[in-house]
Amino acid sequence: MKRNYSIQEVPNALDVLRKAGYSYFKDPQSGEESFVVRLTSEFYPRFHLYVENSGNQVVFNLHLDQKKPSYGNEKMHSGEYDGPTVEKELRRIDSWVRSVANQQQQNTSEQNPDSQQQIQQGKALKRWWHKFFG
Repeated sequence: MKRNYSIQEVPNALDVLRKAGYSYFKDPQSGEESFVVRLTSEFYPRFHLYVENSGNQVVFNLHLDQKKPSYGNEKMHSGEYDGPTVEKELRRIDSWVRSVANQQQQNTSEQNPDSQQQIQQGKALKRWWHKFFG
């Protein structure tokens, strides 16, 4: 399942993913770089996330690996690419994206007190659904 963010929302994907509990992972066979978070003390099951930069967009591509590939050298594995579990994890990542953005705004406003008033004015214009849909 893919989720697109603007580069302004996610200027540092590594920061967001670390706070969300993800670890950097480089596949020893393919050399592909990604991020994983384990759901147990074992290597599987795990959430597996690829980050792509596309112009002014950052794309998070998430799936759930249920078990290790058992097809020899094939890349196919038992994974979920959508569904309620993957959707719930993307919502959790969304909350970290917002949290990191808010923290960065606070750091900016502490450095520039005039920007605090602008941030407060912007908050007053947001509607109730922004809590759920960004």
